[in-house]
Amino acid sequence: MDIMNDNSHRPWPLPSKNWIMRQTWRNLLFAHWPVPAEQLRPLIPAVLDIDTYEQSAWLGVVVFHIDGIYLRGLSPLSIVPAFPEINLRTYVRHQGKPGVFFLSLDVSNWASLHIAKRWYHLPYRAADISCRQHDGAFYYESIRKKSPSVTFKGSYAPSSEVYFSKQGVIDHWLTERYCLYSTDNRKNLYCGEIHHNPWPLQLADSEIHHTLFSPFQLEPRENKAICHFSKGVDTLFWNIKKIGIRKSL
Repeated sequence: MDIMNDNSHRPWPLPSKNWIMRQTWRNLLFAHWPVPAEQLRPLIPAVLDIDTYEQSAWLGVVVFHIDGIYLRGLSPLSIVPAFPEINLRTYVRHQGKPGVFFLSLDVSNWASLHIAKRWYHLPYRAADISCRQHDGAFYYESIRKKSPSVTFKGSYAPSSEVYFSKQGVIDHWLTERYCLYSTDNRKNLYCGEIHHNPWPLQLADSEIHHTLFSPFQLEPRENKAICHFSKGVDTLFWNIKKIGIRKSL
């Protein structure tokens, strides 16, 4: 696959085992806010270090459409119809290896809620999400089903030419992440490897209002987010691996 042939941008080699799933991510908004690391510490397993850029931890809200999920070796047709997703994430390291740690993932897709949630040990939440595209802009609204006070409403559109970020700048630090970390109720720590081509980024204009931070009592240092748009990538997933025991704070 072309994705596998382009790996010089990766911070570590591709996993030795075969990937198990491919996902198509399209028309993403990356919105980021700096936050004091001490606010996040109670929410992150102690075995994970909070990753920082310019002395701040960062919260990311990522809004996008999954156009397809394809299992390796099966039909070339997606196993689910296209659906929207809204993620709240931050950035961590385990033994120096950088990755993503999700605080919540809002979806309306049954498979994500009932299969991926258990498989990858991720905090998926059921939500009613609507989205539409008009005149080059993308409009999303979301209400979490069991917590209707947790909402997202907004629009975004690209506002620059496409570019590829360079290592060392914040655009690269926020987006070029090639693994996720998660935990289960038995205090096990897991790592899931992913791979995709470098993100084609554009600056973005956005108007967003949300309460995704409220359940965690998080207060970013800035009201205005740093926003990027990407037309998307195809992403390969490897099976999740248990890598240790979550330590208590």
